Amino acid sequence: MQKNKIDEIVAAVTARMPQLLNEAEGIDEDLALRLGALSGPEIFSLLPLTNRVRRQHCGQKIALCAITNAKSGRCPEDCAFCAQSVSYDTGVETFPLIKVPELVERVREAAACGVENFSVVTSGTAVDDSAEQAEIMAMFEKIREEKIAPCASLGFLDVTTAGRYRQAGLKHYHHNLETARSFFSQICTTHDYEQAVTTVKTAKEAGLYVCSGGIMGLGESWAQRVELALTLRELQVDSIPLNFLQPVSGTPLEDQPGLTPFQALLTIAMFRLVCPASDIRICGGRQRTFRDFQSWLFAAGANGLMVGNYLTTSGRQWQDDQRLLDDWAAFDGVEKKSDILR
Repeated sequence: MQKNKIDEIVAAVTARMPQLLNEAEGIDEDLALRLGALSGPEIFSLLPLTNRVRRQHCGQKIALCAITNAKSGRCPEDCAFCAQSVSYDTGVETFPLIKVPELVERVREAAACGVENFSVVTSGTAVDDSAEQAEIMAMFEKIREEKIAPCASLGFLDVTTAGRYRQAGLKHYHHNLETARSFFSQICTTHDYEQAVTTVKTAKEAGLYVCSGGIMGLGESWAQRVELALTLRELQVDSIPLNFLQPVSGTPLEDQPGLTPFQALLTIAMFRLVCPASDIRICGGRQRTFRDFQSWLFAAGANGLMVGNYLTTSGRQWQDDQRLLDDWAAFDGVEKKSDILR
């Protein structure tokens, strides 16, 4: 892109900084779309701005969270990226709801990494079985005993169940929209986009901290990433988990190339500028997508990481993330890593 065009885009973001910093008012759709024209080294002009917005609204703290696959496989939904769908032959391990003692072991492993939140994740459309719901609520209590906030990703949620979970100690509820409304039918045909939107609204109405984002690199356009960001802003979600496609053999997206490190960093920057006060957590696929650029995540606007393993794939080694956090603490002017963890 010509330098004057780059300068125009950066100048437009700079002009919005008072609203971004003082009123947490995100950029409009037009400017978010224009960001997609940046390429390569042009992102260097944007990162000082996104880093400043992150520090203004999220401080220098980095939130760490972890998840556990508490019930695996046999999901009736046909999400094109998912290893756990019955629609695809992926060879994924399947098992019923794990027992509470096994969960406690996993929580303690996560606690040793300094995580703030630990999420119980189950495959399937929803958890409707009352016995399973009771077991999951017992899990929330055990997580709280380890001084960690209980989180859950249990599929679609109704008002009554949301209230029961909150009474049982649940703090955060996670339910991704996955992608933009305009692209969703190309990713999933077994449920409607509005069902996911309704679950997000239900969790918020129940008084839960709501974590909702999507997977980048499914084949969506830049405009559709902007569309998702604007939808999440409208829903006023508390946290936006950004996942990056890790293709699974046997799924329709097994050959999808995903995003380059630059495209992914620009995507984080756009979400930070659209949703300046939301937590932005980088989750699945970060090793594959960012590779040696993981140290740039925070400057681009992220203020949280998922650590440990994911649902059906291995995560990054904890000692590698420790080094990342140590290096970032020094770069961001923090004396020691422990001071940047929430």
